[in-house]
Amino acid sequence: MQSTGTRNPATTPTHCPYCALQCGMNLTPVEGGTVEVSDRADFPVNRGALCGKGRTAAAVLAPGARLTSPLVRSGDGALVPAGWDEALDRIARNLERTRARYGADALGVFGGGGLTNEKAYALGKFARVVLGTSQIDYNGRFCMSSAAAAGTRAFGLDRGLPFPLEDIPRTGCVILVGSNPAETMPPSLRYFTELRENGGTLIVVDPRRTKTAEQADLHLAPRPGTDLALALGMLHLVVAEGRVDEAYVEERTSGWEEARAAAMAHWPEHVERITGVSVPELREAVRLFCAPEAAMVLTARGPEQQAKGTDTVGAWINLCLATGRAGRPRSGYGCLTGQGNGQGGREHGQKADQLPGYRKLTDPAARRHVAEVWGVDPDSLPGPGRSAYELLDALGTDIRSLLVMGSNPVVSAPRAAHVEGRLRSLDFLAVCDVVLSETAELADVVLPVTQWAEETGTTTNLEGRVLLRRRAISPPEGVRGDLEVLHALAGRLGVEKGFPVDPEEVFEELRRASAGGPADYSGIDYRRLARENGVFWPCPAPPADGTGAAPHPGTPRLFLDRFATDDGRARFAPVAHRPSAEEPDDAYPVLLTTGRVVAQYQSGAQTRRVAELNAAAPGPFVELHPRLAARLGAAEGDPLAVVSRRGRAVAPARITTAIRPDTVFMPFHWPGEGRANTLTNPALDPASRMPEFKVCAVRVEVARRPSPQDVAR
Repeated sequence: MQSTGTRNPATTPTHCPYCALQCGMNLTPVEGGTVEVSDRADFPVNRGALCGKGRTAAAVLAPGARLTSPLVRSGDGALVPAGWDEALDRIARNLERTRARYGADALGVFGGGGLTNEKAYALGKFARVVLGTSQIDYNGRFCMSSAAAAGTRAFGLDRGLPFPLEDIPRTGCVILVGSNPAETMPPSLRYFTELRENGGTLIVVDPRRTKTAEQADLHLAPRPGTDLALALGMLHLVVAEGRVDEAYVEERTSGWEEARAAAMAHWPEHVERITGVSVPELREAVRLFCAPEAAMVLTARGPEQQAKGTDTVGAWINLCLATGRAGRPRSGYGCLTGQGNGQGGREHGQKADQLPGYRKLTDPAARRHVAEVWGVDPDSLPGPGRSAYELLDALGTDIRSLLVMGSNPVVSAPRAAHVEGRLRSLDFLAVCDVVLSETAELADVVLPVTQWAEETGTTTNLEGRVLLRRRAISPPEGVRGDLEVLHALAGRLGVEKGFPVDPEEVFEELRRASAGGPADYSGIDYRRLARENGVFWPCPAPPADGTGAAPHPGTPRLFLDRFATDDGRARFAPVAHRPSAEEPDDAYPVLLTTGRVVAQYQSGAQTRRVAELNAAAPGPFVELHPRLAARLGAAEGDPLAVVSRRGRAVAPARITTAIRPDTVFMPFHWPGEGRANTLTNPALDPASRMPEFKVCAVRVEVARRPSPQDVAR
């Protein structure tokens, strides 16, 4: 429920548990152990606005919607309630047994982009110090890893947005590539509305005419998987029309000659044939982007979730660099991070190749620094492990036991039926979650853990703004925090110290571990976060030299003086278009792309338990163009079978001219027969290891309707 009345003294200011906006909200305890959600106008990101998911977030706190007791697999195969000691003992015993028999790397850990910074930090430390395994990654690999790889390659640093959201309405033009914020993060749409009200222009690149595309001055609808060619075609025109900022390129970049040569091989007519975007549309996009003094390119999952996602994002960055639109006020490239703590989750150690502070696991100096904070020998820290899909693909063979915290790969992973099979093949599976997700249903032990309103911790939103979520109510009896779980398991596995249960104590250690790293949080503490409504990283601590230096103010805007590379210059990426990993053919002639709808979130494990959201979005569907529907003989609502080389999904037809005739769209929030990720392709980007969720070849057919005899049975 939501209220906008006078603030109750018991009201707690905090943040939404869902997307990377981390909208501010107020929580007031009510009868039944839950809370009332109300507006919080003082937080600058959403200024009081909340989407339906945020307004109804308290519904998942209700006892009937969530787990309140540990569950263990009984002898007859059922999950039955158990005490905490029994459940924890069983996990520790099985992890130790696996390690003794197969070695530490037979233990896997899979985290989530919704975990707080404290949990992500503790989970990475637990994997490397307690278990001694290299096999840890998280579902954020499926979200923004290609943008992270491209940003690091170009700028020397990855932060989703290098500027605050408030800069968007103040720029002259935004190209929004593969993003539908009207549905994925509705409170952010006001920034694009205000951009246009201020005289700026919005260009949306999306194969569907989404609710966001309807707001645009120009909508480009490329064939899925061709965003790279589109960006290169625009850069070709920038060069051909004399729009390159030569002075900026000379002063602040390197690698231009190679990138220019690659772009010149993508002339407009060639790009039109690849993408389906006409030459006049290309020229108009270049004109709109280059006309104002300042402009931005923002990408999301559309161009990123491809087997060439890093190069695709790199091509859009090249467009910014060639026109002098990076490292300048009100200009730049940014990634609209998806998950609630997708940014912080990849900064502090639950990613396969990273240590806290966004340090590289292969860097000897980074290993020494973090090992000193942890009180261990640097040589004891394992090296980089498998990326998310590769880790899941190795379950039951190289990896025999798995701990999952805050993720539901049975629904969210590509080639999901295969991943479900790998999970079933494990010797042992333990899952920590707030609900009995589809992944938890497969577990040998399920631990019920606290939710956002029941715990304190920090998250980092898509702007790089570190925020304090505050505990508003106590969890139900029988529910414990993830930090308590890691503390108890570490003790049972012989590590008595180093895993505190107090989140502020964990954050203080995180500050020390991140100090001097790219994502430096050392100058941030809980008091500052509460007082200042968040602090942008990097925020180093002042030197302890007795000079009384003022605290660092944080860094809302990056790269204004120099980029984070060794020489301070941004790097062009010499990239060329290449086909998707799987192109249509006679057997699979249609392209499938996937995405989200406004009323559901990610794998739907929580939002599918909220009646209001289910009423708005009750199940999966197949969106297709009337021309394709006519060829299939399909009518609105008919069950359609979508078949790829990996499996079959069935969902009702939704016929609309808002999608290309050669493409179908499915949302990925649901399990079962309509599971979109049964179909998707796990082909991986060579740099980011991102799977190619956004494009695969399928065939579509009307599914057999049940006969009266079938119904009678």
